[in-house]
Amino acid sequence: MERELVIEFSRVTEAAAINCNNWIGKMDKMAADNAAVEAMRHMFQTVDISGTVVIGEGEMDEAPMLYIGEKVGLGGAEVDIAVDPLEGTNLAAKNQPGAITVMAVADAGGLLHAPDMYMDKIIVGPGAKGAIDIEASVEENLKNVAQALNKPLEDLTVCLLDRQRHEHIKQAVKALGARVQLITDGDVSPALACCFPESGIDMVLGIGGAPEGVLAAAAVKCMGGDMQGKLAPENDEQVTRAESMGTSCDDVLTLSDLVPADDVMFVASGVTTGSLLKGIELDGDFVRVNTVVLRHKTGTVRFLDSRYRLPLT
Repeated sequence: MERELVIEFSRVTEAAAINCNNWIGKMDKMAADNAAVEAMRHMFQTVDISGTVVIGEGEMDEAPMLYIGEKVGLGGAEVDIAVDPLEGTNLAAKNQPGAITVMAVADAGGLLHAPDMYMDKIIVGPGAKGAIDIEASVEENLKNVAQALNKPLEDLTVCLLDRQRHEHIKQAVKALGARVQLITDGDVSPALACCFPESGIDMVLGIGGAPEGVLAAAAVKCMGGDMQGKLAPENDEQVTRAESMGTSCDDVLTLSDLVPADDVMFVASGVTTGSLLKGIELDGDFVRVNTVVLRHKTGTVRFLDSRYRLPLT
């Protein structure tokens, strides 16, 4: 992928963030999501790529835009694209922190085509790379991560979705004296955050969406962190679907499985202010949007503070 695409990809997530701004706090998550999807799809058509959406809004008959298999771009390098036009639709609808627009791009064949089902995940930043094992106990993983980070267990912060299925994780973390940070929605944002020590998140655990797991893996790979996943089917039909897509539910998926490509980019723009990205702001005649762009091949991390003159054209 050409270096010039960095700015073009940032314009895609920024357009999505700006377009759903009017729906922040309006208690209509579908309208916010649709606004982000529409803007992202439109902006893709200005980029010099031959892109295939491998993780999107759903199957073609379920999602009219940015569906799995959709072709986007003006033509150029063949790439796979994973998108979540608005991660944290509930967060945006309720004007709560942490909603983002997000995408990952890799050379063709460079992203796992994850089935739309749950995935068990364990994620850490660069400091704890190699210290995790998804098949080990919560207690063992916490102790190994704390040792790798040279932190007392009581100073370790573990982020997880606030779901009943994670009660055993909460109790295990509590028993060890570590800290829990519960989130209501969106597990790509904390995966990115745990790669930045200033975020205060050391580790992400628990079950979330498999497609979101690939997006998270792209960010973690770019940052030099570590991640393992394991599909968590809810029924036999999902097991069959995963196998038909070439992934066994018994396999432990490493970063290399989730994101095989060496050249992968991750881009996210803030919708509502979170731990790393500021939300959309109106600044006089301009709208202001905060974006992070990561690239694994070059090891670059860019934070962009962009302003667009109003009215937008």
